[in-house]
Amino acid sequence: MSIGERSVPCPLRAAARTAPDSPAIVEHHVETTFAELDRRVSGVARKLESLGLSDGARIGAYLPKNVGQFVLILAAIRAGMVFVPMSTRIPPEALPPLLETAGCSTLISDNEEALRAAESSGVRALRPRELLGGEASSGRASSGERACEEIRIPLERPATVVFTSGSSGFPKAALHTFGNHYFSALGSSANIRLASGDMWLHSLPLFHVGGLSILFRCLLVGAAMALPKSDEGIGASISRATHVSLVAAQLRRLLDEKCDEADLSGVKAILLGGSGIPERLLEEAHRRKLPVHTSYGLTEMSSQATTTRPGASLEELRTSGEPLPYREVSVAGDGEILVKGETLFAGYVEGSELLRPFDEGGWFHTKDLGRMDEGGRLSIIGRKDNLFISGGENIQPEAVEESLRLISTIEEAVVVPIPDEEFGFRPVAFVKGDVSPEELRKFLENSLPRFAVPVFFHPWPDDAPAGMKVDRKFFRERAGILHRGR
Repeated sequence: MSIGERSVPCPLRAAARTAPDSPAIVEHHVETTFAELDRRVSGVARKLESLGLSDGARIGAYLPKNVGQFVLILAAIRAGMVFVPMSTRIPPEALPPLLETAGCSTLISDNEEALRAAESSGVRALRPRELLGGEASSGRASSGERACEEIRIPLERPATVVFTSGSSGFPKAALHTFGNHYFSALGSSANIRLASGDMWLHSLPLFHVGGLSILFRCLLVGAAMALPKSDEGIGASISRATHVSLVAAQLRRLLDEKCDEADLSGVKAILLGGSGIPERLLEEAHRRKLPVHTSYGLTEMSSQATTTRPGASLEELRTSGEPLPYREVSVAGDGEILVKGETLFAGYVEGSELLRPFDEGGWFHTKDLGRMDEGGRLSIIGRKDNLFISGGENIQPEAVEESLRLISTIEEAVVVPIPDEEFGFRPVAFVKGDVSPEELRKFLENSLPRFAVPVFFHPWPDDAPAGMKVDRKFFRERAGILHRGR
C-alpha cells in the first residue's frame, strides 16, 4: 500500500474475514473472537448512527477498561465519529471543562455523577448498556452489510481525541486521524514483530495513546489482546502473553517479583516507555535477558517515535533507539526534539477549533531535549520547559532525578524549583524510598555540581497523582506550600 492512497481496509473486518475464530480479546479467560468483535462493532455503529449523531461527532467515554469499551471505540470509528477516552483518575466533577475542550456532544459512562456533570454542561448522557445491550450487541448484520464485505476507512478520517498528560499545565486535546494510528502500528512492527497467534497484554490505560496503540497494532496483524486481572501480579499476567508495554514502575514490580521464577519463556517483546527508565532497572532487565525495547514516544506522534531494535546491547538500551518508519525525528541546534511524519497528529482541538502547532517545514516542536548519536539513536535529556536557572546556572531536573534513582532503595524521585531571593530558584526533591536527607545529599555531592544538589529532600506525598508521567505541576505546588514563609 502506498502512502498516497486515501483509504485502507478496516483492520478489524480484515481479521474477521481471514481468521474469524481467532481470539481478538481475552478477558478473564473469556475469549471474544474477531468475528464476534466485528459483529458487535457493526451493531453498535448502527445504534450510534440511529441516535442522530452527526458524522464527525465527538463522543466522550468515562469508563473502566473492558471489552465493551473496545467495542465502543471501534464502533465510533466505523460510524465516522470521534472517540474521546477520558481519564477515570479524574473526579467526575472535573469532566465538563475537558468535554468542552474536546468538543464532545455526548458522554458515555456508567458513573452517575459523571453523567449528571455532563448533562449540567449541555452534553448528552448515555449509559453503556443503551449501546451495548440487546440488538446492538447481538451483532445481527443489516441487509446492506454482510460480514464478508470489505470496509475501507479513509486515512484522513478523524478517529480519536486523546488528552496529553498535562504534567506542566492543563491537558491539551490531541486529535488523531485513522491514518495516524494505522501508520503508528505499521511502523512499530519494524522493531517489534507481532503476528497472528501472538497476544499483547493490554497493561496501559485506554485514555493514553499508548493504550490505544496496542489495539491498532493487534488489529492490523490479527493478534489478540489480553486484559490483565486486577488481583494478579504483573509477572503472572505477562506469562500469559507474548508482548507487553510497561512503564518504569511496572518494570520495577516485574523485577521485584523475581521474574526468573515466572514463566516468561514465551515473551517475545517488552516495550518500555512513558518516562525515563532508571539505569539500574535496565541493567537488571538486560542481565535477566528480558527482551526489552526502550523507546521515545508522545501523544502528538500517536505513541512511539523511536524504538531500539531486537537484541539491543545495554549501551543501545540506554538510548531510545532509532526513528521508526513513517516518522522523522530531528534535534534542533538548541537540543529540542522535532518530529513529523504520517503519525503526527492533526492538531489540538479547542471546541470546534483545530490548532495546528507546526512550523513552516511541518515539524512539531516537542519541548523535549535530546541528542542523536552517530548511529542515529536518540537519547532524551529532559523537558525544555522543566529547565530552570539557579544563580546563573542551568539545572535540568531530570538529570538530578536520574542520579537519585541510581540509589537502589529509591523508587521515585522528582525535582522542582522553589523561588529564592538570592539565587532566583533553588532545587528541592521529593523521593520515595528509605534514605535519609543527609545520605541523599552526600551521594549527590559526589556526582553533581553543588548548585544542582537539592536544598531540601521531602518524602513522597501519599496523595501524589498516579499516572504514566509525573505530575510536575502537583509537585511544584506542593513545594510552594511546604516552603511558603520559610
